[in-house]
Amino acid sequence: MKEVVQKNNTVAVNVQKPLKTKKKIQYKRYIPLFLLMAPGLVYFFINNYLPMFGLVIAFKNVDFQKGIFASDWAGFDNFKYLFATSDALIITRNTILYNVAFIIIGTIVQLAFAILLNEIKQKFFSRLYQSLIILPSLISMVIVAYLVYAGLSINTGLFNKSILPALGMEPVAWYAESKYWPVILILVNVWKNSGFGCIIYLASIVGISPEYYEAAKLDGATKWQQITKITIPLLKPVIIMLTILAIGKIFYSDFGLFYQVPMDSGQLYNVTNTIDTYVYRSLMQLGDIGMSSAAGFYQSLVGFILVLVSNLIVRKVSKEDALF
Repeated sequence: MKEVVQKNNTVAVNVQKPLKTKKKIQYKRYIPLFLLMAPGLVYFFINNYLPMFGLVIAFKNVDFQKGIFASDWAGFDNFKYLFATSDALIITRNTILYNVAFIIIGTIVQLAFAILLNEIKQKFFSRLYQSLIILPSLISMVIVAYLVYAGLSINTGLFNKSILPALGMEPVAWYAESKYWPVILILVNVWKNSGFGCIIYLASIVGISPEYYEAAKLDGATKWQQITKITIPLLKPVIIMLTILAIGKIFYSDFGLFYQVPMDSGQLYNVTNTIDTYVYRSLMQLGDIGMSSAAGFYQSLVGFILVLVSNLIVRKVSKEDALF
């Protein structure tokens, strides 16, 4: 439809476009997709959201005869033992410092292996090494504990029977000497958990356009310069994302790593006792699930706050790299 307007000997033509009719969503087309999603959504709801009602346990003196919701309120009494105990400083220090070391060293190792794997051009060997590097992540921590024990056993361990004598050194009682375990735990964690991060970084590197590297080669850039000037800067969003997610779990610890790998040796408690292992031992001794629930709630709340704060800091520095 055209509308002609004449004013001061000037003719203006206004063209009014016909209104587009909104297309109705045909839900029948998506019914098969909804059916495919249903099992996963049900599992996600039952496993992740339904247990959130159990947070009330952290504020209750649980009496199973009365039931959880009918039990007496305890307020914040269940939280006090985490801070009132003489071990509060040790378990908090161990939990935070180990996780900081895991984040820093783990990120460096994952990036290094991802860059090295990207340099393997033969498809067979590339797939082989990718499978080998992710294999430790699929091994149970119980098996990892016995693999470590096979190397560190006082009487039959590989180190005491073969490696240390060959170096002219005396055998070491590994499970009684706490000074070695910060290094041992970091090495075990990096070996076991670096596979997934490495694959994520590798996928990101593969997605970088080869034109950047070709232009760098024409300018005479070395391989190290290509890594520092192209690869790592383009991986910055992924590094920040994985780091923020890791910071959210900085008050958590891998229970198997700190409990099973050291074989629950009492002589190592000063370097292996974390919030999770301390809560487990307290629960086994006291049988108070209110205290253990309070510890879990405390860890979740602190992790949530740390994610928000770290994301806010990233947003202030580089808005496009923030998670939200």
